[in-house]
This record gives sequence, C-alpha cells and structure tokens, in this order.
Amino acid sequence: MSDVTAHPISKRWPADNPELLQLYSFPTPNGVKVSIALEEMGIAYEPHLVTLSDADVKSPEFLSLNPNNKIPAIIDPNGPDGAQVELFESGAILLYLAEKSGQLIGKTAADKATVTQWLMFQMGGLGPMFGQLGYFSKFAGSEIEDPRPRQRYIDEGKRLLNVLNLHLEGRDWVAGDYSIADIAIAPWLNALNFYGTKDVLEWESFPNVVAYLDRFMARPAVQKGLNIPARPE
Repeated sequence: MSDVTAHPISKRWPADNPELLQLYSFPTPNGVKVSIALEEMGIAYEPHLVTLSDADVKSPEFLSLNPNNKIPAIIDPNGPDGAQVELFESGAILLYLAEKSGQLIGKTAADKATVTQWLMFQMGGLGPMFGQLGYFSKFAGSEIEDPRPRQRYIDEGKRLLNVLNLHLEGRDWVAGDYSIADIAIAPWLNALNFYGTKDVLEWESFPNVVAYLDRFMARPAVQKGLNIPARPE
C-alpha cells in the first residue's frame, strides 16, 4: 500500500482516511459516473469536492493528479499488487473499478467487449455531442447568432438518441445485464434536463430511451451517487 498523504493533491484536499480510495470530483454527468459506480459496487471511498473553477481544476495540486484539468480523478491506494493507482478520464476509471471489483462488466470476454463498446459510444458520442449542444443552448454559445453550430448538435443528438432507442427495443440495459456502460450513458441523458434541450431533441419520440432513463434513475445507488460530492450550498 502506498501513502496517499504523500501525493501533492493532498495539500489542498487532505484525506481523512488515506487507506480508502480517494475521489476528486464534482456532480456533473462525468463526475457522477464514478460516484454511482462506487455506490453500486460497494467500494469504500472518500469524496473530495473539486469545483469547476480554475482555482481548483487548474491548481498545481489538482494538475499533479490530472494534467488535463478535468474532473473526475481518483487515487486508489489499494491497487493491483499493492501498488497505488492514480487515474483520470471517467471511462478509464469505470473500467478500472469494474475490473477491481469484478462487477458490472459482464461475465465473459465477449460480455466485456460489448460493455466496452457501449462505454465508448458514450465517451466518443453522447458526451461530446450533448455537451456541445448544452454549450450552444444554455451557455455562451447561445449568444451566437449563426444557427448552424447549434443545429449541428441538435441533429447529431437526435441521431444518437435514435441509435440508442432502436438498440433498447426489448432490452432493459444496453449491454445485457446492468453495467458500467449504463452508468456512463444515463447521466448524460439526464443532463438534457439541465441543458433544457429535451424539446429540441424531441425526447418523447424515443420511448425506449425514456423508459431506460427512468429505470436507471430509480436505482437507490444512482440516487445517492448523483450528489456525491455534494454541491456547495
């Protein structure tokens, strides 16, 4: 076991229990992927609130763990063979936690390949496209008069929702049993509420996706993980 307290990030976000996995995050769609996974897997962890301000994510302490200055990131002092594991990128963290716990990644190599496929669908598709749609709908991009950027992400968002809707016909979860693929995908679907973009995406025209998100949101671990670390008052 390594010593979390020796890591530079501990100067700003000290660990109360350095023997536990340390989560540095904020409850965004990418952030809650990891807190939900940890809750679902029953892995003991200690959360640290890292706001999205430059003062936090561009601080020397946070950059010492994630040079890409994005949440989430983790330190696991109990990694393979006792080695400390330090990770950023939410998809990589989900894969690591699934392998560590032996949960939510399927039972066979073929299962794992399918779970990974749909995880990548979120990482390369749903997340970036919905994030850009949010930028052009709710944030600074909404002030741009040219309608083409926003329309591009509306069209691509609809296309991706249709892919998911067709795939979910007759399925409860995207890759067989409930998995880290669902934990990656569903928070980004839920983010459409925050962005206020459900109407432009014609959300109700994708009934399988609507029912899928409802199933996901009904899980107790999801409800708990959605606000870990808790947003500041």
